[in-house]
Amino acid sequence: MSVTRVLIANRGEIAIRIARTAADLGITSVAVHGADDADGLHAHRADESVPLPGRGARAYLDAEALVAAARATHCDAVHPGYGFLSESAQFATRCETAGLAFVGPTPAQLELFGNKIAARRLACERGVSVLEGSTALTGAADVAAFLAALGDGAGAVIKAAAGGGGRGMQVLGPGSDVVEALARCKGEAEAAFGDGTLYAERYVANARHVEVQILGDGRGGVVHLWERDCTLQRRHQKMVEIAPAPALPHALRSAVLDAACALARAVGYRGLGTFEFLVDVAAGGWWFIEANPRLQVEHTVTEEVLGLDLVALQFEVARGRTLAELGLTTPPAAPQGYAVQLRVNAETLGADGVARPAGGVIYRYEPAAGPGVRVDGAAYAGYAINPAFDSLIAKLVVRSSSPDFGALLRRADRAAAEFRLDGTATNLPLLRAILRHPEIAAVHFTTRFIETQAAALVAAAGELTPAAAPETAVTAQTQAQTAVSGPAGAIAIVAPIRGSVVSIDVEVGARIRRGAAVAVLEAMKMHHHVETPQSGLVAAVVTDPGVTLAAGEAILFVLPEAEEGEAETAAAALDLEASRADLDEVLARHAMTLDAARPEAVAKRRKLGQRTARENVEAIVDPGSFIEYGALIVAAQRRRRSLEDLRKNTPADGMVGGIGTVNGADYAPETARCMVLAYDYTVLAGTQGVMNHKKKDRLFELAQEWKLPIVFFTEGGGGRPGDVDVDDIISSWLDLATFTTWPQLSGVAPRIAINSGRCFAGNAIIFGCADITIATRDSNIGLAGPAMIEGGGLGRFKPEDIGPIDVQTANGVVDLAVADEVEGAAVARRILGCFQGPVTEWSCTDQRRLRHLVPENRLRVYDVRAVIDTLADEGSVIELRRAYGVGIVTAFVRIEGVPFGLIANDPRHLGGAIDGPGGEKGGRFLQLCDAYGLPVVSLCDTPGFMVGPDSEKTAAVRRGSRLIVASANLSVPLFTVVLRKGYGLGAQAMAGGSFHRPFMTIAWPTAEFGPMGLEGAVQLGFRKELEAETDPTARQALYEKLLARMYTTGKAVNVASQLEIDAVIDPADTRSWLLRALRTTGPRRGGRRPYVDVW
Repeated sequence: MSVTRVLIANRGEIAIRIARTAADLGITSVAVHGADDADGLHAHRADESVPLPGRGARAYLDAEALVAAARATHCDAVHPGYGFLSESAQFATRCETAGLAFVGPTPAQLELFGNKIAARRLACERGVSVLEGSTALTGAADVAAFLAALGDGAGAVIKAAAGGGGRGMQVLGPGSDVVEALARCKGEAEAAFGDGTLYAERYVANARHVEVQILGDGRGGVVHLWERDCTLQRRHQKMVEIAPAPALPHALRSAVLDAACALARAVGYRGLGTFEFLVDVAAGGWWFIEANPRLQVEHTVTEEVLGLDLVALQFEVARGRTLAELGLTTPPAAPQGYAVQLRVNAETLGADGVARPAGGVIYRYEPAAGPGVRVDGAAYAGYAINPAFDSLIAKLVVRSSSPDFGALLRRADRAAAEFRLDGTATNLPLLRAILRHPEIAAVHFTTRFIETQAAALVAAAGELTPAAAPETAVTAQTQAQTAVSGPAGAIAIVAPIRGSVVSIDVEVGARIRRGAAVAVLEAMKMHHHVETPQSGLVAAVVTDPGVTLAAGEAILFVLPEAEEGEAETAAAALDLEASRADLDEVLARHAMTLDAARPEAVAKRRKLGQRTARENVEAIVDPGSFIEYGALIVAAQRRRRSLEDLRKNTPADGMVGGIGTVNGADYAPETARCMVLAYDYTVLAGTQGVMNHKKKDRLFELAQEWKLPIVFFTEGGGGRPGDVDVDDIISSWLDLATFTTWPQLSGVAPRIAINSGRCFAGNAIIFGCADITIATRDSNIGLAGPAMIEGGGLGRFKPEDIGPIDVQTANGVVDLAVADEVEGAAVARRILGCFQGPVTEWSCTDQRRLRHLVPENRLRVYDVRAVIDTLADEGSVIELRRAYGVGIVTAFVRIEGVPFGLIANDPRHLGGAIDGPGGEKGGRFLQLCDAYGLPVVSLCDTPGFMVGPDSEKTAAVRRGSRLIVASANLSVPLFTVVLRKGYGLGAQAMAGGSFHRPFMTIAWPTAEFGPMGLEGAVQLGFRKELEAETDPTARQALYEKLLARMYTTGKAVNVASQLEIDAVIDPADTRSWLLRALRTTGPRRGGRRPYVDVW
């Protein structure tokens, strides 16, 4: 398999280690980092770097985010490093499913060895020695039962079934709180590995910890790369690792090597793995305890004694190479000499040997060097220790080719002494104390060595000093300042951060008040004022400008003095109304964008009877809620106009945009939030310029991320050719993102376009892509203005000839025609309210009127809008596209304050038959309701779809079918109410394709039903009988008799008795039925529509 680009799903030193080998192999490396880890060195050492969502360890445990990052950066492989998701079978599977090579074992092998309980079971099956152990623990009772089974007062250790590194592990001694131990171990395991499964195992107090490095090619080839000694541990976490294991008897070495290979071969192991054992050298016993199916932290010592690159071997196996091709069908020659790894941690050490993580900013980082010395690390001068992660700073690896183990220890001690790391406490002194202990050189140590020798090791560490080195100016000054003490009774005013002194702003003898600035420090190129926390007399100044101080070092000393009225004086000293030059500039720049600064532009709008862009925005949002984005941009015309001219005449680059709330008095802030944009026709005719495109894209991205509704005032002339600042880098503008990001918001949240005046080209597309379109009577809307039409050789036209309002309402482009922008804004707020939810205040007409609005005479027409107005709350009906598809009424309504979408047949047009435009209109409206969660009321009164040759010329088959497709696929509740006629496919289209598709299909007493219109059914079904009757009078009588019979059969009460509809109700109860049904529907079915068809 090809591995050309690898995502490193890890951080710190191991990510850097992997990136280096990837570079050696010609593989492009991609690093990742959490939100709080962007300063990590690994993010800068790889070829590329991408951020992850989340912070701390959780960022690196987000499998989906890691896979998404790998795919986004076109990687073909993922290397998990160690820890985090390195042993997650689910992550490996997810990678492989996404077409990514997982540089590690197979998911099945991870599933097996990533669970220590399962690994122990395999060992038992293969005859490999293991300690007594439990199954997965469910509580303290399980532990008690296990201890009782061991007998002889034996001890036990609780272990996490997943992961490693000593996390989720605790020895149970006499009197241990088992419940607390289980809770702690489970919490650690879940936090580190995402799996809190625990088990118990017999505790062996005096043993060495030896592990075997294995490499398999996944095709049956398995080889060992000798062993390591990891005995020197603290709280089950390795501190010092050695390869090979010193003074290990040949028989024991052979036994563990053979056992490890046997276990690996049993599963056809792929990649690197470590099989770990406890060894009792004195008794000659050994036990398999776990396997780590990944690269180990301590892989470095194996590399040093064998001269191999283990990470490179991982990559080669991932590429499909066999051990034979790698020249490793047999183990490498036995190591000559030794190597040791010292884990350098940021920590403080108590007298009892208990370590605690240390923080700080590293200001000196000088790793040890020289022959046989290697440092794998990710720290640097200026790096702030991140407490969210393991305290490991670096791995100091030392090798000696001498067979004398003591020679290695001496070299390692020297290297540790030369390792200079300042800014945080480390365990380097403790590591040196361990190396110097005589029992180490004699190889008389077990896993409890550090625990039992803690006091002696801490004392020895306290006496060790780093190797001599020339002091830098920083160190000399720091030490000098540390030694300074002030006059008796004086308090020190100290540096709050590490930085160099820029100035001392007080003199000895000066009286200062609490809060006064006494000095300035510079850190990270920023000036920080140091304020005195105490009023008093300056007794001594103990530093000078240019000196670098560490945090906490003294700058001066103050003899405290109490002073009356201090607080009042300090407050009075701060003039809250005082002006600042930087703030004045900002306020002045913003003032230039407001209407008050542009009286001529405002006057032009008044002359046309129109409002300004800012007035339109203010008419939409609640007072004081609007946050404007990009107010200070200007047109990209600096090459041809002065900046002052652009600020004055192209404020906000002709578009006001931002976020506010709408109807905030009725809805919670999270529901009321809304984005509003408005082209400013007084700025370059509302055209679309470089910067306002950039602003739109920025706002659209926010709307997408935060699911914000949008109201957009679209007046303007389309694209702007005069933005010359970008002529050198933009030629066609066809890669512009706006006309992707705006359409992609379809289905995300409601979008309402409002137009007044001219709206051409790109502005018209913005208008047309909206979910709901509102236009004033003076609107002209078209895909090109006069100049482009004439330029295309299509004739000369005035702007008012192009797409006037009567054309654009009749053809369905405009949903709502309004008198002016005032009405348009008011209607838009009402429509937004329908999507925002119910209101508490409402009123309705006496519902008994509904009993009389549909005549008993089935041949008499009636006004369905009177039915709608009566059924809905008073003043709540908002009808869309009234002049288009007139046979179908589409409207937003409220019933007892609850918003609904409503469709209805209009019997005054074609008797209620559904024609092409009506089907198209109704289908699109249902999409709109479905996308934004509005339940739908369907008032059915139709003889079916319109038929005949003339109808078919209008593409009625496809256009009418849109209604039935949309209604059948609604995820919101549909309630069908049959007012009169419910015939054929047209009636089914009004009911989701079947009267049993809606949540409820009910009828009024006036309703009648049939598979087709009754008259046509009689003519078609009884043609022979009618033709056989030669007397016209008798034929008509027979026809009426047959028709009456069919009508009786199709009466509402008869159809309800067959359960073809759910009920026949009193029309006066319709509101009650609808609301009771809605309250029982529960969550919507399925997901939202991905987008809403614009037609």
